[in-house]
Amino acid sequence: MQLASSLRTALLALVFLAGSLLASHVSAQDATPAASTGATASGTSSDGSTASTSAQPTDVAHFLYQGGPVMIVLAIASVCLVWFTAEGFVILRAKKLAPPVLIARLREAFTAGNYQEAWNICKSNRCFLSAVLAAGLERIGRNKDAVEFAIEQTAIRESTDLKTNTTFLSVIGVVSPMIGLTGTVWGMIGAFKTLGDNGIANPSLLAGKIGEVLVATMSGLVVAVPAFIFFYILRAQAQRAILFAEGQVYLLLDDIPYDQLSGVRIGENFSTDSSSKTRAARSGVSQKVTRNATTNCPSCNAPIAVGASPCPNCGTVLDWGA
Repeated sequence: MQLASSLRTALLALVFLAGSLLASHVSAQDATPAASTGATASGTSSDGSTASTSAQPTDVAHFLYQGGPVMIVLAIASVCLVWFTAEGFVILRAKKLAPPVLIARLREAFTAGNYQEAWNICKSNRCFLSAVLAAGLERIGRNKDAVEFAIEQTAIRESTDLKTNTTFLSVIGVVSPMIGLTGTVWGMIGAFKTLGDNGIANPSLLAGKIGEVLVATMSGLVVAVPAFIFFYILRAQAQRAILFAEGQVYLLLDDIPYDQLSGVRIGENFSTDSSSKTRAARSGVSQKVTRNATTNCPSCNAPIAVGASPCPNCGTVLDWGA
């Protein structure tokens, strides 16, 4: 939740900054006389050569202005690219998904046969391994197949959540060139409009316009290429880390005596009384049962208690057998 809130704040700040820069340069461009497009400063040196200088700005804000409004979208995509990449390298690690200290504590609880304590440890230390193992422990009283099914389903769900932002890197890699191409096409429309207004008397003006609109295409590729690279790197890293964590879960569950734990409940509804009764029943200890059950008399069909003779209603002597 904190990561999502920080990401939204960063994106809003970037949109505001890019919009402000773009608006300021649009205003500056509008204030510049049209005649300044062909203006150059020239002079003659002592040997008769002619020098020219250009007043064209080259800062980042002007670069954003050259690409047009789509540069704002690409700037946001670049921030997401950096954010998701950094997050992936921090989170998608084997030691993060299955901390060694947590594994050691769980192994001690499993060795002692204290599966409820192992479940408590999982709930107090949230990570991929603890979420998957806790789901399996909650079904430990059923059978091994139920435990493995719960582990597989939980592992799929948790791994999907972990790799969500990494998948967005692929989306950024696909969409960014299309956004850049859209900006280029939009700019080419303006460039040819300039050609229509001024004719071919000043080809340098048209060339300058075409050079400017190609900035959008280049920017889209600059965002897309690293997005694809980091997507494949992080996908492979996540797969390795998830397989390692799943392997640790199965190692912990290897020596569980499922037959002896049949009927035991682990989790929120854990009860030592019900567990002891279940163990007593499995070990052959007799249990007291109530005889407060009723049935019907075969003669008068009146309800009578099991074992009663004669029938209190009709007086028939009843033989209940051994």
